Amino acid sequence: MLASVCRVSLSLFARDANRPDTDNLHMNGRSVLRTVFASLLIAVTPAVESYGEDQPQWGQRYTRNLISHEKNLPTTFDPKTGKNVKWTAPLGTQSYATPIVASGRILIGTNNDPPRDQQNGGDRGVLLCLDEKDGKVLWHLSVPKQDEFNDWPRVGIVSPPTVEGNRVYVLSNRGEVLCLDLNGQADGNDGPFRDEGRHMVPAGKPALEVRKENADIIWKYDMISELGVQTHDKTFGSVLLHGDFLYIPTSNGVDSTHKLIPSPDAPSLIVLEKKTGRLVAKDGLNIGPQIVHCNWSSPSVGTIGGKDLIFFGGSNAICYALEALTSVPPASKVETLKEVWRFDCDPTGPRGDLPKWQDNRRDGPSTIIGMPVFHEGRLYVAAGGDLWHGKPKCWMKCIDATKTGDITKSGEVWSTPLSRHCMSTPSIHDGLLYISDCGRQVSCLDLKTGKPHWVHRATGPFWSSTLLADNKVYAGSRRGDFWILAAGKTLQVLDTFRLDSPINATPTAANGVLYVATTNKLYALEVEDR
Repeated sequence: MLASVCRVSLSLFARDANRPDTDNLHMNGRSVLRTVFASLLIAVTPAVESYGEDQPQWGQRYTRNLISHEKNLPTTFDPKTGKNVKWTAPLGTQSYATPIVASGRILIGTNNDPPRDQQNGGDRGVLLCLDEKDGKVLWHLSVPKQDEFNDWPRVGIVSPPTVEGNRVYVLSNRGEVLCLDLNGQADGNDGPFRDEGRHMVPAGKPALEVRKENADIIWKYDMISELGVQTHDKTFGSVLLHGDFLYIPTSNGVDSTHKLIPSPDAPSLIVLEKKTGRLVAKDGLNIGPQIVHCNWSSPSVGTIGGKDLIFFGGSNAICYALEALTSVPPASKVETLKEVWRFDCDPTGPRGDLPKWQDNRRDGPSTIIGMPVFHEGRLYVAAGGDLWHGKPKCWMKCIDATKTGDITKSGEVWSTPLSRHCMSTPSIHDGLLYISDCGRQVSCLDLKTGKPHWVHRATGPFWSSTLLADNKVYAGSRRGDFWILAAGKTLQVLDTFRLDSPINATPTAANGVLYVATTNKLYALEVEDR
């Protein structure tokens, strides 16, 4: 911003200096200089330094690191008195999605309880678009449910969207990849998809009227009908946008018995062209036969040796590096992503024979649910037993991302055991790594060695991840407790609060405001006297 102010002010000075009125030149010059210095003074005040960035995807762009550069965020707040609470907005009754902030709008998934409008009643997935200023609903996406085991009852859209410009990319509860208009229907029904009225109802039902409060779908890609994917419980994933492409986990999983894999040949990771939604590539990793529960991890990107690599955590506990696409394939071609390396996070764990290991709480296989984070040539990922059916053992792994081939033995920099099951993504900053787990703990690890500097024993398991921002670590538990810890090598609890309901979503910081979503409500928190 400072550079922008300087450029504008200097251009004004040059314009005035070139005017033919030489009698006023000296006065104009002094006036413009005063403008320059005033602008510089404004540009370096704490208020401007404290906020100003959107958060258009889950985690930092490409790396997925769960940090924010926002400043002057709350160290304390009180929902009862309203202290540091800018506004609150009601969600549904079962909300799991992390809020995303872009271009004055907040996007967050929830369920349809209570219904958002009279014509869209019953159990549905919902994506809300809220006004960043006051939390009022601008438009909403309403998606009918699948059957019970592919689309868990009363749990709606759980995937955090990714925004670029006026386009929103999100996974619906029906195994669809949707491209939406950030403006909704306010600027008309844009195409090529124009059948929103039929999309809002189950198959065979008459189409509904498309109203101004409804979402505008630009294009749709159905992973179930196009790829034979068998989603399980919920379709979950954060779309990774890289160049012209979208990298998307498919949520391919087990059946309702949890003992069979209906679609072992279906891909776990696909690539779509962002403008059209055309399938252009998929993985050839053969993860399907080794699925533990479902593939819920989302990809990240890092640059090694001048090449961009896609990092992907498989449900078989193997982390992969794949070459990123550099050009759009011909219309008739679907490429196979090229593998660069693989790292087995649990090489002694069992593979295959799912019925034998299902619900084995001691010796079962491992999986990866959180996102791998790329940082300075290394990859950081949590892996371990499945929360619902597997062993409690889990680890935080540091991998040398510069190698090639099977790097299970050569690529491990360090491995640190965590408390119990982990579905989280780490936050990395200033030589430290922060990670929450289902054993009710938040850990601060040394980035070079993996050794703990401190472990905070909280109240309630963590399904969400930490957010590091403004030298603070924010974390919310399933018990509904929200913790604010000081970042650094010494454990310091700054404050803790019991909110209205469980917290499943990672906090988000954007434009000087901290957003905390519970299952029922979204809190916008802002320092009152900033």
